[in-house]
Amino acid sequence: MADKKLHPSIEEFKAFVKKHPNTLEDVRNGKATLQELYEDWYLLGENDSKWQQDSSDTNRSGKDSKGDWLTSILGSLKKMDPEQLQHNINHLSQALGAVQGVLTQFQQGSNRNKPHSPNQKPNNPFLFRKD
Repeated sequence: MADKKLHPSIEEFKAFVKKHPNTLEDVRNGKATLQELYEDWYLLGENDSKWQQDSSDTNRSGKDSKGDWLTSILGSLKKMDPEQLQHNINHLSQALGAVQGVLTQFQQGSNRNKPHSPNQKPNNPFLFRKD
């Protein structure tokens, strides 16, 4: 690779990344790819506020404070195997069905054990009263 000369813009980007090490942290954490960062750098320029915000956020909190929980969940979902996810959803569905069945049995059992009061009349939906 030492024999091949890189494009001047790529050399400039490499120098930029050395000045802003937090950009590599985003790549390592899976928040961005080098291609995306390069495109942003190429289109926005080195002096864009995006690069200052990223470095101040990283320096202030030690991690990216702008990331929200939804972004992290979606990122995790992208990394999951769809077949494994479907398998886990099926197991969860079966477990919920079993719990629902047990609860239904307990409710039916508790209704049978209730004594009927003598004053209580069964509900008749077809009972009409005259005025």
